[in-house]
Formats: sequence, structure tokens, C-alpha cells
Amino acid sequence: MKRVRAVAEPKGTGKEPFDIDEVFRRLRRELADRPKAAMFDLRDRGYGSPFEQLVGSLISARTRDETTIAVCLRLFAEARTPEAILALGEGELAHLLSGATFAEVKARDIRAIARRIVEEWGGEVPKDAESLMSLRGVGPKIAALTLAVGFGQPAIAVDIHVHRIVNRWGYVETTTPEKTMAALAEILPERYWIEINERLVPFGRFVCTGTRPRCSSCPLLSMCRQVGVVAPR
Repeated sequence: MKRVRAVAEPKGTGKEPFDIDEVFRRLRRELADRPKAAMFDLRDRGYGSPFEQLVGSLISARTRDETTIAVCLRLFAEARTPEAILALGEGELAHLLSGATFAEVKARDIRAIARRIVEEWGGEVPKDAESLMSLRGVGPKIAALTLAVGFGQPAIAVDIHVHRIVNRWGYVETTTPEKTMAALAEILPERYWIEINERLVPFGRFVCTGTRPRCSSCPLLSMCRQVGVVAPR
């Protein structure tokens, strides 16, 4: 059985005990009318296959969500499978990816990924993190998003928003996204493994921002330990 961590109330702060179930209830209410995280938005638009999620996650690296969605919609209108990607020329693929950061590099990587999927796995995206991370340009976050959103497997995708926020809450105390992923796997109930990225990406964009977070209007202020917060709004 997974060990669930209860964050004790610091003495003299007036903070409520940190309740992860209540956190997710409040996050759902807060984010109901906010733009969705890119991969979940694409899933809800009908682009939730493992290959589309793998390619979309790679495109999203260092690219704003609204740009990622626009680029993916343009690409998937032309090619939604490894075979269809390989039918495109690299120049044509790079043109379809224009607007994303490092479009030419990503075009090269996506073609290499498509070729390996066709040649080694018969056109089917592998279902394990180790195989996914053997693909060009795929690291832990992209692999986790593919497993979580594409396959529906419990996997924790940690980007800069997730890493910053869970440390700011005081829920974990880590120094890198990779260490945060490992720490969350120990304490976060599995029912939230997929959802944590879905909620914390928009929460990190619009509320718990990197600089001057909007603490005064945050629905989690009564529980958040505000670790490292210097200039809240």
C-alpha cells in the first residue's frame, strides 16, 4: 500500500493541515474555466493516441502551450501515424512545425522516432518508459506524458510547473524535476498521478507563477507553506 504523506501544520502559521484530496478538489474548481494543459487539450480534441501524444509532447518542449496546440493541429491534419510522418519530407515536416522552438531539430527527431516505431515495434508505440526513453529526444517527462495521456497508465509527468508548485506547497523537498518525480511516486496517491500534470500546468501558468505568484487569491493559500516565496501578489 502506498504511503501517504500528511504535511504537518507549522506552529504559529495558522495554516491548515495539507490535505491532498482537498487540494485536487480546489484545483478542479479553480481551473474549470482556464485553458487546459496542451496534451490534455489535444486529447480532448480527439488527438489522444499514444503516437499523437508522444509527438505532441516532444513538440511542446520549450514551446508555449497555445503554440504547441496550433502546431500539433496543423501537423495532425496532414499526418497522425508513424507511417504518415515518414511519407513527409523532412523539409515539409519542419515547415509544418514552424512556430515551435527548434522546429528543424524536432522534425529530425520525430522522423527518427517514427522510423524506429515502424521498424522495431511494427508501427505501435512501446508501452514502457525504458523503450520510450530510448527514442531520440524523449526524456522522463515526455515518456510519462505518453504513458499517462496516450495509454492511460499511471505515470507522473513533472515539468517546471509541477516541480515548482509541489516544492512551494512543502509537499516534497527536492532540487530537480527528476527528483520530484521520484519523491511524488513515493507519496502521491496513484489516483492523482495522471491528473497532477493536467492541473498544475495551468495552475502554474495563471496562479502559482514562477515570480510573484498570486498568493492572495489562491484557493490553496490556507494550506500552502509558501516555501521560497519572496514577492507574492
